[in-house]
Amino acid sequence: MGLIADSSAKRPRNKRALTSVRVSDGSTPRFLQGPFEFEGNGLDKPSLIDESLRYVVPPGSVTQPVYFRGGNSSKQMITVVLFRDGKPMRYFPIAAKGATHVALRVVEDLLGDTVLELHVAAPSGCSGTVVVDLGLVEI
Repeated sequence: MGLIADSSAKRPRNKRALTSVRVSDGSTPRFLQGPFEFEGNGLDKPSLIDESLRYVVPPGSVTQPVYFRGGNSSKQMITVVLFRDGKPMRYFPIAAKGATHVALRVVEDLLGDTVLELHVAAPSGCSGTVVVDLGLVEI
């Protein structure tokens, strides 16, 4: 026998006016995201997905990558590669016609003027759309 909720029952109400309190730790979320078409050059040859997927840490700030989400429309596995100052920092393989979500538990402080870029590596001749969402926290 199930329970039936009685929506007509009187519930105690908060008599104080609700106010919107915004607690800030001084951080600012930043995102590199969107759908982008790609053409593969080989899994060992990542290339910049799009100029809009480049982020430079502001001088005097520290940034931490906190998550990556990605989707792949192609019939082959691809890898999205997070580059730091021109060198691979993290690899995110995405299955054929698949998606992934990675919560980055090991985070690094990226200092001012560090350049982050999202690249894609795919088999030669492979083409499709990659959807990326990289979440960063700028402090």
